[in-house]
This record gives sequence, C-alpha cells and structure tokens, in this order.
Amino acid sequence: MKIYNSLTRKKENFEPLESGKVKMYACGITVSGEAHVGHGYQALIYDIFRKFLEKQGYEVKYARNYTDVDDKIIAKSRETGIPADVYAAQMIEKIDSVMREMDVDEPTVWLKATENIGNIISFIQELIAKGHAYAAANGDVYFDVDAFPAYGQLSGRSKEDALDGVRVENDSAKKNAYDFALWKRAKEGEISWDSPWGKGRPGWHIECSAMNRAAFGDQIDVHGGGRDLVFPHHENEIAQSEALTGKCFVKYWTHNGLIKVNGQKMSKSLGNSLLLEDLLAKYSNEAIKFALLSTNYRADINITDQLFPDAEAHLVRFYTAIAAAEQAFPNESGTEESIDKAFDAAMGDDFNTALALADLFGYFKEVARLTAANDPKARRMTNQIRKTYSLLGLFKKDAKEYLGQYAPKEDIPAEALAVAVERQRAREEKNWQKSDELREKLKEMGYTVKDMKGGYELAKI
Repeated sequence: MKIYNSLTRKKENFEPLESGKVKMYACGITVSGEAHVGHGYQALIYDIFRKFLEKQGYEVKYARNYTDVDDKIIAKSRETGIPADVYAAQMIEKIDSVMREMDVDEPTVWLKATENIGNIISFIQELIAKGHAYAAANGDVYFDVDAFPAYGQLSGRSKEDALDGVRVENDSAKKNAYDFALWKRAKEGEISWDSPWGKGRPGWHIECSAMNRAAFGDQIDVHGGGRDLVFPHHENEIAQSEALTGKCFVKYWTHNGLIKVNGQKMSKSLGNSLLLEDLLAKYSNEAIKFALLSTNYRADINITDQLFPDAEAHLVRFYTAIAAAEQAFPNESGTEESIDKAFDAAMGDDFNTALALADLFGYFKEVARLTAANDPKARRMTNQIRKTYSLLGLFKKDAKEYLGQYAPKEDIPAEALAVAVERQRAREEKNWQKSDELREKLKEMGYTVKDMKGGYELAKI
C-alpha cells in the first residue's frame, strides 16, 4: 500500500520500522470547548487508518492525546470560575460521550498532558543538557531553534518565515524571537506544577513529543493531525524529538484537510463552528461519515447546506436496496469478494475513501437490478458491502430500522422496494418513459411514490 508523506511531499510505499507492527499517533483535542465537526472528522480519519492497517495484517498500537492544560483552557477557567483541571475533566467526559455517539472507536492508548508532567520535565532537562534548550531567569524554558539546523523541514519555512502569521511573545529572556516555549512560569491563580525552574506548566508543543516518547520510544511510524498543525506544532515536535534523540522521529507524516463552511474556514471568530453534538441531533452518524468521507482526506471539505441532507438521501436509497435484497433472499449467506478487493485497492492508495464510496453507486444499481430479476447475487453483494464498508462505519444498522426514520412504518414488500429503486435509477438516467412505466407498475402493486430532493418516499395507496 501507498501513503502520502507530508515530509517528502509524495506517496511512498508503506514499510513500518518493525515488520508487521505499526506505531501510530494522532494529535487529539484541546479541551477548551466542545467537539466540533473538525474534531469528529480527524478522529474518524485516523480510526479508519488504524482499522485499514489492521485489515492488511498489521499489529497497530494507536495513541491519541487530550491536551488538558494550555492557555485556552486556563482562559476558560477564569471565564467560568471552574478550576482548570476540573473544567478539562468535564469537557473530556462530554467529548467522549459525543464521540461514542459518532461511533468512533477508542485508540489503543489515551494520553493526557497532565498525566505526563514528569515525562515532560525529564524531556526538557535532557534538551537543556544537550544544548538545545535554555532556562530564562524568570522560570521560562525555551527551545533554541538556532541549535537545530534542520528546523523547517516539514513546513518548508525558514526561521525568518516562521515568524509570519505566528503570535510571538515579547520576552527579552529569549535568545531569538522564533524560539518557542517548553515550560511556562506560573502566573498568579494559574494551574501549575513544581519543576527545576520553579512552578509552571508545559508549553503545548513539548506535550506531544514527551507523550510520544513515553508511549512508543524514540521513533514512530505514522503521525497524524490536521493540516493546520504542520506549523508550528508538528515542526516543533520534530525539532524537540530529533534534537533529543538524534533519530528520525516520524517515518510518515499525514495531515487531513480542513473544514470550510460555505467556502469559509470554520472558526469561532466567524461564528460558523458546527458542533458535533448539534449535527448528530439532525443526522445519523452514518450520514455524517458518508458526507465527510466522500472527499479525499487530504483535501479540504466544504460543508454546504445540502452536504448532510444529500448524504442522508443516498443512504436511504442504499438501505432501501439492502432491505429489498435481504427480504427477497433471507437465507443467502454468501459474499462477493470482488467488492472487498476493489475496496482494498482504493484504500491501499493513500486511504482513498472518496473512491471507495463512489463505487457504492454502481454496486447498489446492480443490487436493485438483480433483486428485480430474482437473482440471489443481490444478497451476496449486500452481505459483502455490509462486511467491507463497516470499516468506514457504514451499513452497520438494521435496514428496516434505519429506513423507519424516513419512511412509513408499514412493511413494504421487497418487490415494491426493488421497483422503487429501479425507478429512481431511471430518473437519474433521465429515462422519463421508463420512470413513468415503473410508477404505474407501483400503482398496480398498491403503492404510490413521491419524489423528493435526493430520493423518494414510498407508501401504500
């Protein structure tokens, strides 16, 4: 299989550091607020990475972190009057609940910054001892960027470019403006820990480097996160880790695209953040996944008003075809391996979920045709689709139960469902004559069909 490496800017054959085993880390959520759709998407993507690697026979150890202490969390603590550690714990509990509703599996290992303070302090001490960091008289500790000549290898930025668009704290204790904080002295009322440099707390970037080393050692195979983390976060992780160990920190850097809402970058300042909890109140988790995974993970996703309704409509049609095939051939247990092979080919080319989902339209067109022709291959296809695409979190529900959310509760026979699916296909092909003929056929069977945007509704006359 091939994977796109953000460090080399090309697809590479995937060969882990240790044969048959994969060490994978993905930056998780800073728990200063509730989980939005971008958080859900990133968690979904790396859950899928892990599952597909396991499908290929690898033993995967997958770690995610919660950043549970940083400037934003401290600001929220001041705003709410809730101690920072209590506020973070409350948010983690809420976010965990939403992710379970999203049906994203737990990683192998959960990591939290506050549970790794000792590891972080030890990491910083080693950097100082090796001449890559320095302690200021006021209790802050900084990474010396000039002492790491390879700085900028991931982002392609020079040290001077690194200052553009990044908030730089004015601190006369720094050797250079582009040096970044490893340890921050405690201000009055802030959460803090004892350290060799006085009371303080870790900087954001050092958390991931120290937690990675504690969980995996000096090197890992795959490191993931959103593209917005390439600089400065991931660039600084490389600098810290490789300065300490002298080894290549990560073999494959992977970055998912960003979420846009009607063409604009999603952000709190624009007031267009979409909370995952709100989306799940409107749409099924499978519809949300289908919508998000229909774009290649490295590309940005533009959420329009119709993105999730259209995904829901596609799934209604697909589940309708599944229901018809399962009702027509209740005892057929066979599968169609060609579907699984095509899925592996798509996903083996840099986790191409968009291609894998595009194949479904052809599959379900054939399922409807075969069901109408009373061919049990229709059920074998749906059996395989369920088995294969469960890796993406799709088609895991009972078909009639799923359709019950959108269609009349009465039991509609497979024959009528098959005709309705065939008619929908005729409409998509703009074969209006056939569409009208199938409408009349449904009428003769005792059913009326109402066309709706993205689908249809079938009911008894």
